[in-house]
Amino acid sequence: MLVSLLKKTGLKLSLNDPRWGNRKDDGKKAQEGKKPGEGPPDLDQLWRDFNQRLNAFFGQKNNRPDNGGNGGGGNGPRPDMKGAGITAGVVGVIAVLIWLASGAFIVQEGQSGVVLTFGHVTRTTPAGFNWRWPYPFQTDETVNVSQVRTVEVGYRTSLNNKQASESLMLTDDENIIDIQFAVQYTLKDPVEWLFNVRDQEDTLRQVAETAIREVVGRSKMDFVLYEGREKVAFDTQKLMQQILDDYKVGVLINNVTMQAVQPPEQVQAAFDDAVKAGQDRERQKNEGEAYANDVIPKAHGAAFRLIQEAEAYRAMVTENATGNASRFKQVLVEYQKAPAVTRDRMYLETMQQVFSSTSKVMVDAKTGSNLLYLPLDKLIAQTAASDATAAVARAAASPATTTVLPQETMQTVEVNSRRDGRSSRERESR
Repeated sequence: MLVSLLKKTGLKLSLNDPRWGNRKDDGKKAQEGKKPGEGPPDLDQLWRDFNQRLNAFFGQKNNRPDNGGNGGGGNGPRPDMKGAGITAGVVGVIAVLIWLASGAFIVQEGQSGVVLTFGHVTRTTPAGFNWRWPYPFQTDETVNVSQVRTVEVGYRTSLNNKQASESLMLTDDENIIDIQFAVQYTLKDPVEWLFNVRDQEDTLRQVAETAIREVVGRSKMDFVLYEGREKVAFDTQKLMQQILDDYKVGVLINNVTMQAVQPPEQVQAAFDDAVKAGQDRERQKNEGEAYANDVIPKAHGAAFRLIQEAEAYRAMVTENATGNASRFKQVLVEYQKAPAVTRDRMYLETMQQVFSSTSKVMVDAKTGSNLLYLPLDKLIAQTAASDATAAVARAAASPATTTVLPQETMQTVEVNSRRDGRSSRERESR
């Protein structure tokens, strides 16, 4: 606005203005043979010209004496106080407008603005164009609430840049473990984030260190190193959120990521040996279980087979005994009816069983001392041979019909022939 007003009044504040400088200096320079206007401008003269042109612009009359410089008794031109007041008022209005315009501010998308009145929180503003009372009445703070921030614990930037004071901690079984992890979080309340905690990132790092030390202190070393990493990270995130909510930091923990979990470097070799020993133990244990799974079923099967055989033998003996007892009872009943006949029949059946397994029979005559020898084996062999000859003859008589001797007959012939040879050898030896 001030620039446009100067353009309308025609006032040019330029270093090339020929009146740039003091008039007295111009006179001296003229005396020294130099042209006027080569020195710096006269500020008083510039102010008077500005007031004159401004009064002319607003329709005011110029009550100053002529610019000749020597009129009016030699005291110089006298400024117009009314014109100067108007100029000061315009400048003041422009300054007030600029001051009011300084209260405008823009909040980007994903950010939140906080307006303070004399240092006290008044309100929060959404994204877009906003206005507040300018300084010193109100101020504003802009906070990015959508950005995912990260705090590192146990290291800085790289895992090689370890922070031993943060990463080394004690487990429940009194072992030292080295843990580096990262915490990702966002802001859920910009007012709490700005004014409830002084050093926010350092506070988050201390809360994370406290939470994981408590979780690790309740766990075994093997659990933290192997199967319990995810559980440790989840418990740490949960405990951190609880502590930060109690502190009213205005932070939402999104994720806790385990970067490295290992024993200290000083005992790494010994720990590797212990891990190898544990792996060997597990391998031998698995081999033993595999052998047991192979042997135990076989032993169970053999035991079951023996039990079944014993039960079968017991059942056979029991049934035989039961049958013999039943047969004896039946024989007893028949014996009681006809004792003589029953005795003769029992004698004959017994002798039949004895003679069926005997190849020679010696008969003692009661009237003399001679023994009667009956070669039953030869008699049976002759009978079998005659039967076989008759069968062959019948087969030859009818060639169109093929007769196959029964297998039992062939076996009988073979057995009889063997018995004849054995009997002849025994007689020769005698």
